[in-house]
Amino acid sequence: MTPQVESKSLTAICDAFDAHRPLIYIQSSEEQRVEHLLQSAVKTYFTQSVPFFIWSITDGLRQHGTAAENLPRAPLALLDFIMEQPGPALFLLKDFHGLVQTAPEVRRRLRDIYYSGLDRSIFVVMVSPVKAVPDEINRELLFLTLPIPDVGELQLLLHAEAERITADGGFAELGEDTAYVLARALQGLTFNESLHAIRRATARKKTLSTAVIPVLLEEKRLLINKTGLIEYIPGTIALSELGGLDNLKRWLRERRKLFQQRESISQEIIPKGVLMMGISGCGKSLSVKVIADSFELPLYRIDMIQIFSASSNPERAFVDACKTMEEIAPAVLWFDEIETSISSNSAEASGMLGRIFGFFLTWMQEKAPGLFVAATANRIDLLPAEMLRKGRFDQVFFIDLPTPAERVEILKIHLQKRNVSPDTLDMELFSKLSDGWTGAEVEQCVIGALVSAQLNNRPVDNNDLFFSCKQIVPLSKTMKEQMNHIRTWAFERAIRASSRN
Repeated sequence: MTPQVESKSLTAICDAFDAHRPLIYIQSSEEQRVEHLLQSAVKTYFTQSVPFFIWSITDGLRQHGTAAENLPRAPLALLDFIMEQPGPALFLLKDFHGLVQTAPEVRRRLRDIYYSGLDRSIFVVMVSPVKAVPDEINRELLFLTLPIPDVGELQLLLHAEAERITADGGFAELGEDTAYVLARALQGLTFNESLHAIRRATARKKTLSTAVIPVLLEEKRLLINKTGLIEYIPGTIALSELGGLDNLKRWLRERRKLFQQRESISQEIIPKGVLMMGISGCGKSLSVKVIADSFELPLYRIDMIQIFSASSNPERAFVDACKTMEEIAPAVLWFDEIETSISSNSAEASGMLGRIFGFFLTWMQEKAPGLFVAATANRIDLLPAEMLRKGRFDQVFFIDLPTPAERVEILKIHLQKRNVSPDTLDMELFSKLSDGWTGAEVEQCVIGALVSAQLNNRPVDNNDLFFSCKQIVPLSKTMKEQMNHIRTWAFERAIRASSRN
């Protein structure tokens, strides 16, 4: 059974209580989230019932969601009320930072509360979307920022929503395992985005269970794609649909076991990522989708073109995209044609490109263990040595032109995907005619044969296949010099994805 994961944000708040910090300033625009966290803290931290008050300039002071005639509304009266508390109490003050900045008497009274509350378990939490801490009380305040909710906090939200659904006559199947799986599906969203996703998923059937996961993932995909910098890639591909590349397949099977044990093994042996270089059309992109399917993880791609073209600050956009992916983890992150955006030219640049390159190197070394990076490149020789050294990527694979046997395997896969039996076709002759082809060219040959058969209104036969073969001039001939350069460079610098070369 999967245990409930502890919320790091809730732990940080309880740690502040343990340290007897009477004044806490939380920078967050999600007031409701802070309120939920403090309500959980009241239940888990305090051994006895403690009054929890919430104040705003519009509603005054409220307890349990309702206002009483004897509770103060004015800021100074509020602070006097806090000073007069006879025992432990928790106060949440919304948008109090403006008053702190403009009123000296408010700052003085907060310092009085600080010294008075040190040994009385009286805690004042101020929440604001901006950081505005005057120097006079800077040392007395504990400043906290809230990251995107982690699995533990999302589990708290799911349990709260389960209670709401049950109270409304619905059904919630929310054991520890189910709550953990649903929280994983929501990871990467803000508190409010998660709340909207849950309520959208349960709106019609009023049922909260693993059956709503597809709706949660779709909501997550829409929100992630909205940024324009990160793209969710649907439709991963099974290992059996990848022709050849037996070395790469063996490596993935072995690393899959380690990756699935990442929460119980040493971080240094958890797979970090793989860099795949090779000739265009030989299956690099296909291999990335296979990795996501093999590791049973969602696949995302950072669009470097959008980073540089659609953002006024590409450096900040790239950093934010990488950090967002860490919050979404576990996931596979795809950098496509990485040499076009992070190359040796970037490393030598003294400005923005150099800083992006420097951040990327450090990030690859220190990123969250649940994020596996799959990078592809056509010209790996353009990448700087710092990126290729061990510790950045677990392995560098070279995907070469498929061998005759691999071309036949690829042909059979594409025929079977299109409901065409390969048994009636001459595989040996095809193997000879397709010398020097890429996997993509084999697929186009199959499509050409299907077109020919459809025009003649009959099933695909050898004539269709061989006619289609004659229409293809392979890349190994049109780009012979460039391909020879790539193969020569990779001969002793990368591990072959296929064992036969």
